[in-house]
Amino acid sequence: MVQGRTLVLSVDRDDDIGYKASVQSPCVGRAACLKAANTLALADPEDSDTNAIFYAVKIFDDLTAKGEDVQVAVISGNHMHMIEGDRKIAATLEQVVKETQATNCILVSDGAEDEYVIPIIQAKIPVSSIRRVIVNQMPNLEGTYYILRKLLDDPKISRIVLVPLGLAMLLYASAYLLGYPGTATIIVVGVIGCYLLYKGFGVDEIVHGTIDALRVSLTRGRFSFVTYTTTILLAGIGIVMGFITLLKFYASDGSLGILLYLMTFIYGSVEWLIIAGIIVSVGIIIDVFMNEREQLGKVIIFPFFVTALGLILYGASVYLITVNGVPDFPLTMTDAGTYILYSTTIGLASAILGVIVQHFVNKKLAEQRSQEIIEVL
Repeated sequence: MVQGRTLVLSVDRDDDIGYKASVQSPCVGRAACLKAANTLALADPEDSDTNAIFYAVKIFDDLTAKGEDVQVAVISGNHMHMIEGDRKIAATLEQVVKETQATNCILVSDGAEDEYVIPIIQAKIPVSSIRRVIVNQMPNLEGTYYILRKLLDDPKISRIVLVPLGLAMLLYASAYLLGYPGTATIIVVGVIGCYLLYKGFGVDEIVHGTIDALRVSLTRGRFSFVTYTTTILLAGIGIVMGFITLLKFYASDGSLGILLYLMTFIYGSVEWLIIAGIIVSVGIIIDVFMNEREQLGKVIIFPFFVTALGLILYGASVYLITVNGVPDFPLTMTDAGTYILYSTTIGLASAILGVIVQHFVNKKLAEQRSQEIIEVL
């Protein structure tokens, strides 16, 4: 028999019990879990999470009959935003473990997203067993069509698949009607390519994270809301200026390589991006100083490193563009050598200064903590 209390846990990562059945998690206890399963079954009889919850209750009953100390619970994430949902799962599980005093966990899932959920669970409580619920289906063509139709009816899937395809087709039709059939194909391929890069590089998660940070800073009255907003505007200006600079030299010489195009973009945008990075860093530092002063040593270095990285990139871009003889570039070789020397030196000095400032801040914070401990004793 397992020592300690076992928690039989069913995890609904996409929050179907909340989205479809309006059941708030966590649901702790046999009665609460059965109520959640029955409510979800009535709301959507085809949802596999219903079977997972019933299976968790069955395991709870079997272990209880053997005389083991067991508790059962259901927790959920977020239906649309997976990052926010995973954070919710971690926080909710911590609450459930504290409430139930469980020492180990049996995870019950429908098997769809185990690779994402298991590390989150293991970070909070040891997982002694994993049980996957598989609902038997007839593997025929009609069933496959039905499954595809259900997937496309899901808002998460439809936004990922249908929206970009619909936009690409609309742009193709518009370009074709305007008399540019060749351009239409380029537009469609470009739109789909941009979308795949957007998803592939995780830009959507960065966007969602930025929106969440703005929302949190606004609702909590943080100063960083102002600096986040200013940073977004300045970063947008910097990107536009970078593209304008890139197009300017592209127009004068279409034979530039990819590296030179990148350096030209950096040359036109880096000043704005440095200012944006410094502003957001200052906002974070002010918020941490006002609300979480013990974390100040971790963020005080941000503006120094942003300045260092920006200056080094600026000097490198100027030097590489000049050395390669890009037409109409306003700087000479002598100017480029001076730029890279001074920018690299100042950048390294900024980074070193940031490390020194961080050291003194950490030392000061450690002294304050020691003094507080002495006063308590």
